[in-house]
Amino acid sequence: MIWHLFFQPFIEFGFMRRALVVCLALSVSTTALGVFLQLRRMSLMGDALSHAILPGVAAGYLLNGMSLLAMSLGGFFAGIIVALVAGIISRRTPLKEDASFAGLYLASLALGVTLVSLRGSSVDLLHLLFGSVLAVDRNAALFVAGVASLTLLCLALFYRGLVSEAFDSSFLQINAPRLPALFHSLFLALLVLNLVAGFQVLGTLMAVGVMILPAVAARCWARTLPGLLLFAGVSGALCAWFGLSLSWMAGLPAGPSIVLTASVVFIFSILFGVRSTLRAQKTGKET
Repeated sequence: MIWHLFFQPFIEFGFMRRALVVCLALSVSTTALGVFLQLRRMSLMGDALSHAILPGVAAGYLLNGMSLLAMSLGGFFAGIIVALVAGIISRRTPLKEDASFAGLYLASLALGVTLVSLRGSSVDLLHLLFGSVLAVDRNAALFVAGVASLTLLCLALFYRGLVSEAFDSSFLQINAPRLPALFHSLFLALLVLNLVAGFQVLGTLMAVGVMILPAVAARCWARTLPGLLLFAGVSGALCAWFGLSLSWMAGLPAGPSIVLTASVVFIFSILFGVRSTLRAQKTGKET
């Protein structure tokens, strides 16, 4: 039973192997960014940016159809523009950055859906919103693998700076005034790039689930930043594997199955994690 569920589909079918490799690559890179988002107390920012890329993706679709290059470039520039505009609004108005992101992502989502509806069908809209991981082709797989590799390389090279900017940006500002803005811009660029890669696989609505859920679950188990990154990456990869296996066995959509698996891990971590408040309260009552 275990062999037929977790191994046989990926051995016998090329599209399942391709889907697994793409999801594993995406999980490793996006969960690391999810950990940094959580450290910055900006977890919902990933959800906002995942919606913000939709108008650019839709514009690329209108111009060149289902072109990987056109939709990826459109989504990347749309996400960067929304991030920059949100920063300008937060600096020049009383609104905080999260409030400006909330307003902009709702407008972006509505605009993107409207643009796709002008030319495409409901099938095209569902593909952009929820992805089609089992239909990922070679070009999309190479693109996701390239984005994941670039993300991990940048995190390795600029690890100390990103950590300093996340934990104590004021200290970094005093010692090197230009570095916080540079590290923040680099982080936003990596975040948007991974969400653009994620929409190719899981759609703009599901991609953020793989980014945030394993990172939040890791907080209930790990005490150090390397531990958080390791736990989030491993649990994200396992959720991708189990989710694809579940979708194969039960005939469920692959993307939502992966996110649902990650949600189960998240709920389990809240209830039984060694650093979970709920577990600590339960232990205290029993003693």
